[in-house]
Amino acid sequence: MVVFDTSILLFILDENTPASVLRAKERVEYLIDRLSDDGERIIIPTPALSECLIHAGPAGSAYLTLLSKKAIFRVASFDERAAVEAAIRTYDARQRGHKKGGNPQASKSKIKFDRQIVAVAVVEGATAIYSDDSDVRDYAVEAGLKAYGLVDLPEPPEDPQSSLPLASPDKPAS
Repeated sequence: MVVFDTSILLFILDENTPASVLRAKERVEYLIDRLSDDGERIIIPTPALSECLIHAGPAGSAYLTLLSKKAIFRVASFDERAAVEAAIRTYDARQRGHKKGGNPQASKSKIKFDRQIVAVAVVEGATAIYSDDSDVRDYAVEAGLKAYGLVDLPEPPEDPQSSLPLASPDKPAS
């Protein structure tokens, strides 16, 4: 089981999502195909879903419909167990000298949101988080999860039919 945060999920929901790497949408779609082939599930924590829906505006219901139609996705709530997990990790970070419980350049609300996403991943038993947000990845690694950004995702192989010659070698093109 793996987790997608907003920065990855938006590539399948919004064609106009800005990317940090070339062919980001294709990379995410290829990852989903590979995970599906391996029988994996993709967890979408409710804090990440909320961020996607804020981004969606009036298209929110279309986003929800798309996600509900794909069996690979499962929305997981930030529930009591996740709240306890997030609180413990934030408390531990503060004990280590992180006043706000995370990245000192980030706002308290961003730190809380990011930690909620990671807490959902932990309580759901995820093994990895896919996020293009370095703070989320750092919190995931701190929690013992693997963390991957867009740059870590392989590009899908080229379509073999797109590289076929337009004419056969023994017949010239007209």
